[in-house]
Amino acid sequence: MRQIQRHPILLLIVCTVILLIAMLMSIVLGYTNTSLSMTIDSFVRFDGSNEQIIIQELRIPRSLIAAAVGASLAMAGVLMQTLTNNALASPSILGINAGAGFAVVFAVSFFQVTHLQAFAWIAFLGATVAGVTVYAISSIGREGLTPIKITLAGAAMAAMFSSFTQGILVLSESTLEQVLFWLAGSVQGRSIDILLSVLPYFVVGWLSAFLLAGKLNALAMGEDVAKGLGVSTGVVKLATGVVVILLAGGAVAVAGPIGFIGIIIPHIARKLIGIDHKWLIPLSGLLGGILLTIADVGARYLIMPQEVPVGVMTAVIGTPFFIYVARKGLTAK
Repeated sequence: MRQIQRHPILLLIVCTVILLIAMLMSIVLGYTNTSLSMTIDSFVRFDGSNEQIIIQELRIPRSLIAAAVGASLAMAGVLMQTLTNNALASPSILGINAGAGFAVVFAVSFFQVTHLQAFAWIAFLGATVAGVTVYAISSIGREGLTPIKITLAGAAMAAMFSSFTQGILVLSESTLEQVLFWLAGSVQGRSIDILLSVLPYFVVGWLSAFLLAGKLNALAMGEDVAKGLGVSTGVVKLATGVVVILLAGGAVAVAGPIGFIGIIIPHIARKLIGIDHKWLIPLSGLLGGILLTIADVGARYLIMPQEVPVGVMTAVIGTPFFIYVARKGLTAK
């Protein structure tokens, strides 16, 4: 393991290749079998066949969305675990998933919104409101923003939004039918336009996370140590929270609430590459993209010809890992 940590660039290159292979699998595998040659032909000799249309309009967007969403959730998980010093922290700790879910359910129930593109923007708005509210509540008091306060505030807001969502769904069966698949988390049926609409937020979040890497290394050593090194911890925490909202909010807007990626991947990445965020953040992004893309491929085969939402697959993978981490009592350092 230490030998791997000594060659972080090589590890990133290997994971990049694996991600590209996983994305290629996502394009060619499924109920309608295609091939690499068909994929190439769909670009250079497009003939309008059913297979080429599936590749162009369904498989390629799905592959790109799975990679981008998985990467964003994993990177947001790294930031949250460092910010809260909590090994079980994930983007959902800010109530982002719950806020996005409530916003979509509310819009469908009271404003009859049905378009998936509208779901994306409503979900992003709900995620942003939830994240900002948690940060505002956590900042109240003499101590300011602390890990325990943000954890408690996030848990409280997530519980509140979830209760409101369940209440609406119980009262409106038609709303449940329209949003159930979205609430389970899925990259199926998403167009490339949905990804492009939130891609600027993803790019800003990715770049900002890299820029924060050095400050996060200091923060991971403890707030007092970070202050001694001249780090403005309040500014770093606020900036980190904004980046989490951009990444996790954008991911939820595109694919719905997908859990466990933000918990699983940071731990695996730390084992492989260590705790230096300069390497930890990009590796987590690559591993997150790999995991969600492969999980989406697997979801196509469980009950073929129907598909299981990928959020169910990540829950199946992530629950045993979550229990393991909880029993070990690991920290995020």
